[in-house]
Amino acid sequence: MNATADSYVTEDGRTIGGVLMDMRNITLRFGGVEAIKNISFDIREGEIRAIIGPNGAGKSSMLNVISGFYNPQEGEVFFRGERRPQMKPYQVARMGIARTFQNIALFEGMTVLDNIMTGRLNHMKAGLFRQAIWKGAAEREEIENRAHVERVIDFLEIQAIRKTPVGRLPYGLKKRVELARALAADPKLLLLDEPMAGMNVEEKEDMSRFILDVNDQFGTTIALIEHDMGVVMDLSDRVVVMDYGRKIGDGSPDEVRTNQEVIDAYLGVAHD
Repeated sequence: MNATADSYVTEDGRTIGGVLMDMRNITLRFGGVEAIKNISFDIREGEIRAIIGPNGAGKSSMLNVISGFYNPQEGEVFFRGERRPQMKPYQVARMGIARTFQNIALFEGMTVLDNIMTGRLNHMKAGLFRQAIWKGAAEREEIENRAHVERVIDFLEIQAIRKTPVGRLPYGLKKRVELARALAADPKLLLLDEPMAGMNVEEKEDMSRFILDVNDQFGTTIALIEHDMGVVMDLSDRVVVMDYGRKIGDGSPDEVRTNQEVIDAYLGVAHD
């Protein structure tokens, strides 16, 4: 794809397109506490966009606004150029937005395969009666969804555990299964909330590789929260930095790492 006025090509040959999601003047309050204070930023099609900041900065609250879990008191959310009204999370998911969670949210008594199949629920259109008799359209739909899930399983290299109950898996593999479930939804925008939290070095390397491959091979736009700054700087095309609910930085990894306000926020020092 050739670059246009609204797109550009990265150094590694990926094309970043126009604005996919635009957060405009977002303010979110819980009682008298402002978790997000008049923040604006966008996410461009095909990029990996990081949201970083110290603990309590409002990062997860922002991700919850994007996914529809929270509705801001002020500001507007635009997706694919259209203003998004207040929606429930399942309605946002139907728009093509999937996510993982900081605290793993899987059905531990179900197998890996069954957990990943839940990511296809929005793609299942056959009614209850057709599903019960499992004939015709319902059967074809089930086969198509199962084939898509099997491709995700192969892609994330978890064939060996596909029939294993999730509760028996180590933490790092559970994180990979949660990524698989989100990918099964075939999202246009994938939200990752601390995908590498609690992982060892080897597990982080694997997850980093998968995130890059999802972006490169599937063309999936990714927005992620991550505390490991080495990972953020290696993976991200652009970074938005939050601190106490405010935006204090926004730009390329190089621009952010040399931003004095960002440095102060992470070091906890004042700058004259």
